[in-house]
Amino acid sequence: MKHWLFVGLLFFACQFAFGQEKVTWTVNYVPENNEIEFTAAIAGGWHLYSQHIKNDIGPVPTAFVFSEHNGIELVGPVFEPKPIQEYDENFEATLDFFKDKVVFKQRIKANSKGTIKGYITFMVCNDVMCLPPVDKEFSITIP
Repeated sequence: MKHWLFVGLLFFACQFAFGQEKVTWTVNYVPENNEIEFTAAIAGGWHLYSQHIKNDIGPVPTAFVFSEHNGIELVGPVFEPKPIQEYDENFEATLDFFKDKVVFKQRIKANSKGTIKGYITFMVCNDVMCLPPVDKEFSITIP
């Protein structure tokens, strides 16, 4: 009986620790710049990795996958600002990442009204541990 109680408490503790969202994504269209902005609000103490991880042993880099973009042309790759570059204890390597908040931008050329759909793959870590990569779906209508 004590064994099952311990397992149950451990399960709920893991759900609390790992079930929380460490990154909140918002997706907006900025007509003045013809850009889609992907804003990541990152929980305190956590960091989100760059799209451009420069080593083979590191974490899963952030990636933007566009599955549908009817009537809308993607112009170039997804832009990211200059990341923080520091030694990461989890991977024992110097890596590029973001803390607090970061805005990624995708330029577009819209020939007509359309919808862009896809998903963002990302991974977050803190100073002690990493959470498994997550795919976050998005959909945005361009007027």
